[in-house]
Amino acid sequence: MTDPMPALISEANPIKSINGRMLQKLIKAGLTWLRTNQQIVNTLNVFPVPDGDTGTNMVLTMQAAYDEIKDSKETNFGKMAHLVAHGALMGARGNSGVILSQLWRGFARALDDLPVLENNDFARALAEARDTAYKGVVRPVEGTILTVAKDIAAEAELITPVTEDFIDMLERVVQAADRSVQNTPALLPVLKEAGVVDSGGKGLYFILDGMLRYIKGQALDISIGTVQPLSEMVFLNTLETVEPGQDYEVIVDFRPHNSLDLPVFYGTLEQMGTSIQVGEGEGIYRLHIHVPTPNLYSPIDYTRSIGTVTKVAIENLVDQMENKNQACDETQPIVSPIEPGQIAVVAVCPGAGIARVFASLGVSAVVDGGQSMNPSTQMITQAFENLPTDKIIILPNNKNIILAANAAREVSVKDVAVVPSKSVPQGLAAMMCLIPDGDFESVVKEMEHALAEVQTGEITFATRKVEIDGVQVEEGQIIALLNGKLICSCPNVEEALLSLLSKAHAEQYELITLFHGADILKTEAASIAENIQAHFQDQVVEVQEGCQPHYHFIVAIE
Repeated sequence: MTDPMPALISEANPIKSINGRMLQKLIKAGLTWLRTNQQIVNTLNVFPVPDGDTGTNMVLTMQAAYDEIKDSKETNFGKMAHLVAHGALMGARGNSGVILSQLWRGFARALDDLPVLENNDFARALAEARDTAYKGVVRPVEGTILTVAKDIAAEAELITPVTEDFIDMLERVVQAADRSVQNTPALLPVLKEAGVVDSGGKGLYFILDGMLRYIKGQALDISIGTVQPLSEMVFLNTLETVEPGQDYEVIVDFRPHNSLDLPVFYGTLEQMGTSIQVGEGEGIYRLHIHVPTPNLYSPIDYTRSIGTVTKVAIENLVDQMENKNQACDETQPIVSPIEPGQIAVVAVCPGAGIARVFASLGVSAVVDGGQSMNPSTQMITQAFENLPTDKIIILPNNKNIILAANAAREVSVKDVAVVPSKSVPQGLAAMMCLIPDGDFESVVKEMEHALAEVQTGEITFATRKVEIDGVQVEEGQIIALLNGKLICSCPNVEEALLSLLSKAHAEQYELITLFHGADILKTEAASIAENIQAHFQDQVVEVQEGCQPHYHFIVAIE
């Protein structure tokens, strides 16, 4: 259960102004409600891949913002808003987190050291938040969190002449955010094709809605209880360690005797565990929950008391984590020493094996991260701030880390360049251009050119049934992505690799490198590589231990 939040604000009386301490409480409320519904946001992936992390990134960004202010006694609204913005910037993770930090940056910029916030100030701050976020993205796309920010700013401007009550203003803003989120598929065809709304926009809605719920005295620790279609349920265990209270994953299929009272249902489950999801299809409900050992059978007993249990699955998460840690060589890389005046490269790596490869090519610092574990602005900054040189190149190696890398560049006094590698193969291709004693600008340009000289393949599994770009995918199937585009679904990993290489015209290239993930044994990877070599006899096929999560193979074709 979430710690209770005693209300500072009563809905019974109109609120004409908000001070810094009230903002502090509202930030906590927005964070709490977002965390409660974090998994809902995570599942709003366009591609059915097991690395949904928008909700996680936004929660960690908001947590950093709240950590910056939780002990503050500041009453000045503008000063408190600037603290929020600074915390969000340094803790920003992933594109969604960075854009969220930009929203807070613009919001604070419009207020400076304003003692209290009134409705006209709120509207002005939301407008500046919108403008700052749009300017922070090179190619703004409508149907995303940016659109939601634009729509709530427009709504605030409309309502300002009508009311001086902050509650009325916030309620209208939340309603506008909800409408905007529901409309995102109409603006972004890929969302409509995937059958989801924009995840970042949904996260922003939950933050604002959490603030409103706090004012109204509504619960912040019980999920909205949306029942998903069974076909869209996604169960992700992206934790690097098992948190207390998450010893077992329990999944129960049951047929309720009567209609479910969702608030009561969720409220009862909250007493048992975390990571709660509920799906429904043809009268069968599916419950997913993580529980501590003492509560292992509690969800089963509870569903039996309200319905007929048809199927039960239990997974030991602690054992899974131990096996995961044993399946891959976690030896830390030995990075190259750097001399004053030389060029230092910082590489973001999704696995220990990949980190060791980058280290062998001369990187000076490694940041753990990748799909489902995007590093924060602060983590990237800390990786190079103490290096004895002011010439820094960052390789994000993931499209969702580029904005955080750019943010790290902006807050540093060093000469920092971000080479926008969107994948591990692109980052490795860029590393081949490193000349530590070379001309900084020339090396950066050579690295940027190298990004186009390699193709990237990824093999993983589908988390839901969907059709994208004409490719029909069933839940659980092995899928292949080529340069970020879904290209096929197959019954096994080897067939997916062969299909991927065929569509990539690998026969026209010289080298195929297979980085196997943490769930693929070395012997299995070697056997698959031998079979791939038999089909591509004129190419060199190499296999490397990557240790990346979720992805069976990351493939470099060059």
